[in-house]
Amino acid sequence: MSHTQTPARAVAPRDAAPGRPAATARRRGSGRETLAGYLFLTPWCIGILLLTLGPMLVSLYLSFTSYNLFDSPKWVGLRNFQDMFADERWWKSVRVTSVFVLVATPIKLAVALGVALLLVRPRKGQAFYRSAFYAPSLIGASVSVGIVWRALFSQDAVVDQAGRLFGLHTDGWIGDPDWSMPTLVALSVWQFGAPMVIFLAGLKQVPRELYEAAEVDGASAWRRFRSITLPMISPVLFFNLLLEIIHSFQVFTSALVIAGPGGGQAGGPGGSLLVYTWYLYDQGFQQLRMGYASAMAWMLLLGIALVTAVLFRTQKLWVHYEEEGTGVR
Repeated sequence: MSHTQTPARAVAPRDAAPGRPAATARRRGSGRETLAGYLFLTPWCIGILLLTLGPMLVSLYLSFTSYNLFDSPKWVGLRNFQDMFADERWWKSVRVTSVFVLVATPIKLAVALGVALLLVRPRKGQAFYRSAFYAPSLIGASVSVGIVWRALFSQDAVVDQAGRLFGLHTDGWIGDPDWSMPTLVALSVWQFGAPMVIFLAGLKQVPRELYEAAEVDGASAWRRFRSITLPMISPVLFFNLLLEIIHSFQVFTSALVIAGPGGGQAGGPGGSLLVYTWYLYDQGFQQLRMGYASAMAWMLLLGIALVTAVLFRTQKLWVHYEEEGTGVR
């Protein structure tokens, strides 16, 4: 008689899973890291709530009120916005700011890119030149820089006397309505160091093999710049363009200081330096129309948001990004 023997199964207890203690330890460690991350973020969250988001919501409420900093705000609805569109000086500030943005931004980016192209190749004293060109951006649009610029471009100053040698006769650049805006543009362009550094970083990522192949094919320097350099650094160009447009819309200190004493209400000679933020400051802190100034601030925000949206919508036409895993742009 034959007996069929069934092999016995080894049944492991449920709590004896070998990977469970390690997995539990990893989850606990991950939880502690997450908690530590939130703790480190807490000061930033408090700051953005109290110093950014909170004031923004208050200004949104004030934009629908009449408020002079001393009496309680009175709800007026859309009257501030209606008064704004009927205000000739408001339209003047919009025109002056638009001219500044359209002129200063492309010139500044062109100068920054040109200098970056000169400094991208190794040369003697390269570190010194990079630091020297970047130094003006470290100073920023401070009052001291505006005072120096006013001293250089005022009547009978260095620039005025140099202009007379070439037949350019003015009563000082900052005192002439036709030349005060070029003075402000020149100050903005002079501080091209920040976009220059970003352009340098982008240019260093362009493969040298592309230029070598183009040279073998007989492409000129301009053709290499137009067909290789610009497409390859187009994301960096888009980033710089976006930042500089936003900064140009926010110009304030330079225009105020260049106009000098007594120019606070007039906006410089003939209102030629009445940029948007200057008029906002005038209405809010000199005329004590804080509700009106809050409405102006929100209109500025909407304007910048609209320009930013247009840039993002049109970037697909000229910005080329590298496709992941293919190396094709």
